[in-house]
Amino acid sequence: MYNKKTIEDIGVAGKRVLTRCDFNVPVVNGAITDDKRIKEALPTINYLSSHGARVILCSHFGRPKGEFNPAFSLAPVAKRLGELLGRDVIFASDVIGDDARAKATALNDGDIMLIENVRFHKEEEKNDPAFAAALASLGEIYVNDAFGTSHRAHASTAGVADYLPAVCGYLIQKEISIMGGALTDPKRPFVAILGGVKVSDKIGVIMNLLTKVDTLIIGGAMAYTFFKAEGFTIGDSLCEDDKVELARSLKAEAVAAGVRFLLPIDNRTGDRYSPDCNYYLVDSDNIPDGYMGLDIGPRSEALFASAIKGAGTVVWNGPMGVSEWEKFASGTRAVARAVADSGAVSIIGGGDSAAAVEQLGFADRMTHISTGGGASLEFLEGLVLPGIACLDDKDDK
Repeated sequence: MYNKKTIEDIGVAGKRVLTRCDFNVPVVNGAITDDKRIKEALPTINYLSSHGARVILCSHFGRPKGEFNPAFSLAPVAKRLGELLGRDVIFASDVIGDDARAKATALNDGDIMLIENVRFHKEEEKNDPAFAAALASLGEIYVNDAFGTSHRAHASTAGVADYLPAVCGYLIQKEISIMGGALTDPKRPFVAILGGVKVSDKIGVIMNLLTKVDTLIIGGAMAYTFFKAEGFTIGDSLCEDDKVELARSLKAEAVAAGVRFLLPIDNRTGDRYSPDCNYYLVDSDNIPDGYMGLDIGPRSEALFASAIKGAGTVVWNGPMGVSEWEKFASGTRAVARAVADSGAVSIIGGGDSAAAVEQLGFADRMTHISTGGGASLEFLEGLVLPGIACLDDKDDK
């Protein structure tokens, strides 16, 4: 799908290398509570530094709305990055101002610096050409290693590639290699599991996967729209009434394409949307009024696990229920266990499904957990990701 140059395809020694990372980490009272995204950038940073590059890192953090706001400073990230690397990381107090330019110019081979939050400039998200050019002027080579923001055509993710040789880092290389391989040449049987809230969020993914998968499993709140399309009573369950006809046609297309299409056959329901609601187990075709589906039931867990067993490739995006509530985490846990036990090439889309797999303790048994929720979803839809499309193509052999 993509055949892009990587950091190993370009000489970096003695060059200022502007490197886009995703350091949008959770911070509470100035302390980073989860440094996973920083750690994921280390292989690329270490490669560049050890090969004599003068590394200039940039990232967004939070939503400062285009204005300088110390609450969204990347200073804590620079500190934590230095601790992880065991060396000093130079921090610039601005993005394209005097401090960043002076410190970038003074870098020695192997040095690492981080500039301030690119979203302190409103021009970043607008992909303003003048801002992109000023940002690009800090470096001589551009590296994108921020897969999670690659579906956004911002100045630091796409615009700078108009001015510099542009390649991908190890993280993006891994994402497009594993997910691209699953879509273009999957080990079969190929099983896709889609959950989450809205059919509308997954229409493109379903349509793209219909021609590729052997089995399509639908769970989460989006299943209730499909139930309504089947003529089932869904009680107070979430439903996109304007997507019922679409759900009916998507299932028909799947069946016509020879795809095994699975919906939950029973559900854990509650009398209100609350972790301490009254609990009720019902069949899928008759959810009573006053109750809403909040998770798949035990017979559905067994059905889905059976379909996953023996798969060659599994792609999973979206939890089976309200997995952050223990009472309704069972379905997501059961699917995670089945995927982990399957021995398949297992790819977990970012966002809620990635968080659920981490929270439930199955992360280390998955082949790949994508670092980007929206980006992985768009990748699975077959859409062009601007932050990857802008990178230089490998030369044809």
